[in-house]
Amino acid sequence: MNSKWMLDLMSRNPVTVPALLMEHYAGIGITEEEMMLMLHIRKYAQEGEPFPTPDALSSKMTTDMSRTAGILRDLVKKGFLMIGENQDQHGRISEFYSLEPLYSKLADHLEAEQHEKREHSAREEEGRIFKRFEEEFSRPLSPMEIEMISMWIDEDYHDPVLIEAALRESVVSGKLNFRYIDRILFEWKKNNIRTVAEAREYGERIRGQRTRTKVPERTETASVKRSHPSFNWLETD
Repeated sequence: MNSKWMLDLMSRNPVTVPALLMEHYAGIGITEEEMMLMLHIRKYAQEGEPFPTPDALSSKMTTDMSRTAGILRDLVKKGFLMIGENQDQHGRISEFYSLEPLYSKLADHLEAEQHEKREHSAREEEGRIFKRFEEEFSRPLSPMEIEMISMWIDEDYHDPVLIEAALRESVVSGKLNFRYIDRILFEWKKNNIRTVAEAREYGERIRGQRTRTKVPERTETASVKRSHPSFNWLETD
C-alpha cells in the first residue's frame, strides 16, 4: 500500500475538538462513551449533517442503535446536548444537535476551578500573613488580633501584601501595635494606595512634607542621616 496515499487520506477533514474539552470532559461528568458519541455528532455536523440518526451514529461506534439512542437521551437530560430547530424560507422545519450546552458547562467548570484555585491561594496567603505577625510580635496572636486581621482582609478588603507592608512600616517606625497598623491601612485606603510601591512613594512624600515644615535642631548628631526616617501615622489628619 502506498504510504503517502494513506497519510494523505488520514489528514483529510480532521474533526476539530477544543483541547480544553479533551482535558476536562471527565471533570464535568462525561463518560468516554458519551464523549465519543458527541465527537461523531460534531463530525457529522462538519460534513453537513447536523441531525444524524441513532442508527447512523451507532454504525460508527461499538454500541447498537438502542444503546446509542439511550446515550443521546441521557446527554439531553443531563444538559450536555440540545436539539434545536431551523426553519427555511419555505417554512420547513429541520432539527439539529447543538453542543452549545456542553461548552457552557465546560466554561462553568473552568470558572469554578479557577475560583477554587484563587480561594486556595487566598487561604495560603492569609495563613502566611498570620505567621508573619506572630514572627514580628514574637508570640502567638490573641483571638482579638486574629479577628482584626481577618476583618482587614474580609471586610476592609485590604490586600494581604499591603497588610504585610503596613506591618513592616510599624516595625521600622518602632511602633509595633495593631492600632498603629490599622491607622496605616486606613490612610492608605483613604488615599487609594493599591500597591506596595505606591505605599512606599506615599510614605516618602508625607515624610518629606513633615520634614520641610520642621526647623532642624542643631545637635551633635544632626549630621547623622537616618536610614528609615520615622513618621507617626497616628498624628495624620
